[in-house]
Amino acid sequence: MAGKLYLCATPIGNLEDITYRVVRTLKEADLIGAEDTRNSIKLLNHFDIKTPMTSYHEFNKYDKAKFLVEEMLKGKNVALITDAGTPGISDPGEELVRQCFEAGIKVTSLPGAAACITALTMSGQKTGRFVFEAFLPREKKEKAKILETLEKETRTIVIYEAPHRLTRTLKELEGVLGDRALTICRELTKKYEEAFQTTIGGAIEYYSDKEPKGEYVLVIAGKQEEEIEQEKRQQWESMTVQEHVNYYIRQGKEKKEAMKLTAKDRGVPKREIYNQLIAKDK
Repeated sequence: MAGKLYLCATPIGNLEDITYRVVRTLKEADLIGAEDTRNSIKLLNHFDIKTPMTSYHEFNKYDKAKFLVEEMLKGKNVALITDAGTPGISDPGEELVRQCFEAGIKVTSLPGAAACITALTMSGQKTGRFVFEAFLPREKKEKAKILETLEKETRTIVIYEAPHRLTRTLKELEGVLGDRALTICRELTKKYEEAFQTTIGGAIEYYSDKEPKGEYVLVIAGKQEEEIEQEKRQQWESMTVQEHVNYYIRQGKEKKEAMKLTAKDRGVPKREIYNQLIAKDK
């Protein structure tokens, strides 16, 4: 029989956050895939785990995933851990999971620490709906494209950032999102854990004379529905009634439907739109 893949969440700071189940699974597995074996050996030594490790990281994820799948097809059980948190969240674990499903190997996830969820729940921002962007891309065009999609995002936004890029990222966010409400979380579960509410502009000012330290999670308020409606009204008000109707006709709407939608956008009866178009044609 084929073995199984166990995605094992490890602490993001405080070692007490590991679960009994994860410790037992790491001890019982035949092999552990670790993002950085030099980092993970400290965790294994702390819990007296002697299971062999092999490196599995961003730069070898395709070939090493193939190797690990072959080992599981031989009957071995493999546990996957990341440097901190849950494998597959903003790390190469997703590739191994994909290959396991293709090979018909069972995958299970052992829940535990995840910086994005930890920060979100303690942020004071809305938690019912959120979007996780992990680290923004380094490449400018790709980053600009993602920021553009976030500009109209109404869900709470969660982003990871390193200290040396924090100020630049905050300025880029302000340029696209404006001065949104923001909770800055850093060094989660560690000795110097900190979470404070501010705005994007306030954070820029705060770090203008204070050096960022530690790993950051930014929890940003989504765009308010009222803002979106106001922007739409401003857009419609900048158009003539004819231009507004033509906007929907270009989208494939029949003229009657286009007039109905235009009336709804402008908050007026459909008859008023009809009369204005008739008056224009006379």
